Amino acid sequence: MLPSSSDPFDLLHPGIRRWVWQQGWSDLRPVQRAAIPPLVAGGQDVIVAAQTAGGKTEAAFLPLLSRIADEPAGGFRLLYISPLKALINDQFRRLDALCEALEMPVFRWHGDVSSAHKQKARQRPAGVLLITPESLEATFIRRGLEVPRLFGALDAVVIDELHAFIGSDRGRQLQSLLHRLEVSVGRRLTRVGLSATLGDMVLAAGFLRPGEAERVALVEDRAAEQGLRLQLRGYVRSSTVPKQNQAEPEPAGSEPSEDADLAVLWAMGEHLFRTLRGGRHLVFAGRRGTVEELSDLLRRICEREAVPNEFFPHHASLSREHREFVEARLREGPLPTTAVCTSTLELGIDIGDVSSVAQIGPPWSVTSLRQRLGRSGRRDGQSAVLRAYVAEAAMAPSLSPLDMLRCGLFQAAAMVQLLLNRWVEPPQPATVDLSTLAHQTLALIAERGGVQARFAWETLCRTGPFALVPPPQYAELLRALGSAATALIEQAADGTLLLGPAGERLVDHYDFYSVFLSSEEYRVIAAGTTLGTLPVVTPLAPGMTIIFSGRRWRVAAVADREKLIEVEPSSAGRPPPFGGGGGDLHDVVLGSMRDLYRSDAVPVFLDTTARDLLTEGRAAFVRLGLDCCGVVGDDSDVWLFPWVGTVKLGTLALALRARSLDASVRGIALEIPGASMEAVTSALQAMAAAPPPDPLELARATATRAVGKYDAHLSDALLLHSYASQRIDVAALPRIAAELLATADDDRLAKLSSDI
Repeated sequence: MLPSSSDPFDLLHPGIRRWVWQQGWSDLRPVQRAAIPPLVAGGQDVIVAAQTAGGKTEAAFLPLLSRIADEPAGGFRLLYISPLKALINDQFRRLDALCEALEMPVFRWHGDVSSAHKQKARQRPAGVLLITPESLEATFIRRGLEVPRLFGALDAVVIDELHAFIGSDRGRQLQSLLHRLEVSVGRRLTRVGLSATLGDMVLAAGFLRPGEAERVALVEDRAAEQGLRLQLRGYVRSSTVPKQNQAEPEPAGSEPSEDADLAVLWAMGEHLFRTLRGGRHLVFAGRRGTVEELSDLLRRICEREAVPNEFFPHHASLSREHREFVEARLREGPLPTTAVCTSTLELGIDIGDVSSVAQIGPPWSVTSLRQRLGRSGRRDGQSAVLRAYVAEAAMAPSLSPLDMLRCGLFQAAAMVQLLLNRWVEPPQPATVDLSTLAHQTLALIAERGGVQARFAWETLCRTGPFALVPPPQYAELLRALGSAATALIEQAADGTLLLGPAGERLVDHYDFYSVFLSSEEYRVIAAGTTLGTLPVVTPLAPGMTIIFSGRRWRVAAVADREKLIEVEPSSAGRPPPFGGGGGDLHDVVLGSMRDLYRSDAVPVFLDTTARDLLTEGRAAFVRLGLDCCGVVGDDSDVWLFPWVGTVKLGTLALALRARSLDASVRGIALEIPGASMEAVTSALQAMAAAPPPDPLELARATATRAVGKYDAHLSDALLLHSYASQRIDVAALPRIAAELLATADDDRLAKLSSDI
């Protein structure tokens, strides 16, 4: 029972209150005060939602530590789970100082932590454990019998960056781990989710505690939003890089400077250099290849101007030492520093205050854009600053409808407007993820040395996160894992499921602890120093040149057996292929884009070139007839613009292919080459009049159904179910087809044929 007090601060442990006073805090933030009563009382799961640097960590740990301050031993008492090792290192620094005042130990546990530190934690578990999902999985598998001793006294689990897990295979693994943990200790544990960006709190609560969303308490920061200064800059891809803007002559054998994308990158780089130099900033450049190329370009501009370099790349393939160097330089100063990065700096790693954020190209989600923007304007009275850079092709008669429409510019502008309207994407509803279920089945068997099939289904499905999987389908999955061709599991005479020979080899490999696919990595070494790792997407051979760690290198040698790439400095180079990139656009984003096309208003945050591109895009929208109809083209090439998100768009493509039309997804539209307008409209009419098709039949039409790490071990029937659940949405197809045909009469279509 809570002590009687009108001030939540009085509910905290005296040692916690003393620590707060020692920090010189005049008061707790509203979200921190609001989190104290439910978390001190216990017995209820809680989501703490606040903007970046809004004090979420303290909101969770001040009351949770108060609960265990007088009884910190007897096993780990609080478990903190983070998606990033770097975030764990940051939180360790913050929590270690707090817990030292309580004489409470804090342990880190991930791949970069020494075995001696982990051994100490295992031998004398107590206090707080900070861990990644993969390291928690490894603990379950390798030390399953120790789980009750290590976690038997656990009081609560804190999941940081909750939004980063929702809707992903890694998130479903985490849900399963949390449930397996509760099964192992034999009781329900308090779950606390921390997040800065959540679009639908009910779905988020359902992720935190599947099936019991209504019982999850929400503590949300209601403080006024920070001020925002923003500009969206437009660029047109020209054919050359002006010689006066080149940092140095392009060396022989390098890529030609006439490359239009490179010319645009130079123009963006020049503006970034002039605008950001001398401050502390983040530049989100998307793909790792773009990060490398832009970092190298900015370094060369610094050399041209004879000033010290202050622009550094930051992405997951670079060495830990390099990443920590960039993070520390941002966090501690005083040297001006700009990190050119991927999403590695999107989450809550402590990098101190940055003055502004730049976004290269349109982002893939408003959630991500909001998270990135929250990195700047963190001091009282300081506005957040966002600069977005978008390039479009020079207008020409040969452009495709997508290029004519200036889709990148409209996507970026629509997302900024949604951001200003405080909208972010809601979490995705639960789906049937049989790849992750197969992984968790093997993990559960390894953890316990063997399980009965019914226990496995009840643990993982009936009461676990895979509730959409009925017993017959789970039995089919077990048969697939135990087939002669797979041999991952086998069954003893008493019915116990055991790992088969292939299953033991699979589980024993360190790569098993993660559920996401990863490419084969080679270490990149220069003069004995490891620069980072490179996924070998395409072959590299001696003599080839690359850009890596923000510099240009020549590949000196490749050692396949040791997985090493030795490099030496070079004046030439292009970014190596890293793979990855892209994402799913939400229906609301596409709807907002269409509204922007139809509007006459010009967003005030557009620069002159962006306004010109906006005008060109709107003119093309009308010229193509998209103001009235979503079907454009002629009898040799038809385009469909249904203005729906990525999943629905892909579903429509499969439905048309099932009707013998070669539809392919092209950005926000579908292209159907070689089809007549009559054939396309006929198919859409039939689709509009018919009930939604069978999603399994549509799934058969795609040859790339194996998208999960363990899909290769599933039967074709299981693979169809898993793919259909995750990537096909048939319910809206009749409505989409009807809207595409709303005004597509023969006369209108005939007119449109002459405009493209």
